[in-house]
Amino acid sequence: MRAFCVVSLLFLLCGQGCKLSQNMQLTQQNKSVTDFTPNYETAAMSPILVYKTKDDYRNLVPVILSTDGKKIVSYPAPTDIKRGGKLTLPTELHNGYLLDNRGINQHVAFLSYTYEAYAQLPEAPSIYELYQHILVKDPLLELCDCGNKSAFKNVEEQLNELIDKKLLRKKCKAIR
Repeated sequence: MRAFCVVSLLFLLCGQGCKLSQNMQLTQQNKSVTDFTPNYETAAMSPILVYKTKDDYRNLVPVILSTDGKKIVSYPAPTDIKRGGKLTLPTELHNGYLLDNRGINQHVAFLSYTYEAYAQLPEAPSIYELYQHILVKDPLLELCDCGNKSAFKNVEEQLNELIDKKLLRKKCKAIR
């Protein structure tokens, strides 16, 4: 009886997941950038975050601060700085905008460590030491959440089009 319940539950969950996937595909087919609607429904996927900073920090390692800015609440291990053998630097978009590849938020700060130097460390420095290496605590001019990758056919191209047409803050959720 237990096995039957487990199999039934799995079947039900798979059916719902497949239905959601089909709905997302149907709603996103043949949409131009001006028809673009961010998809916030799939929480398991990390959001597409587009941001602009006060200065050029794109080669510096980001950390996340507490809301009061007094402590680091999230930071990468040196082994997290590369994915597939490549540094996880932000992707450059038009007009000084960047596409996040690390997982920042509105409480981001940048360390004085470059990605290359940080990736060479045998282990992450202590929280105290990392805090001493914060170069800038309030680097953002803008931050927008553009939903999930499933809402895009070509992320960079469509984001650049939104930027060029000055639709980024209208079509994406402005966080800052």
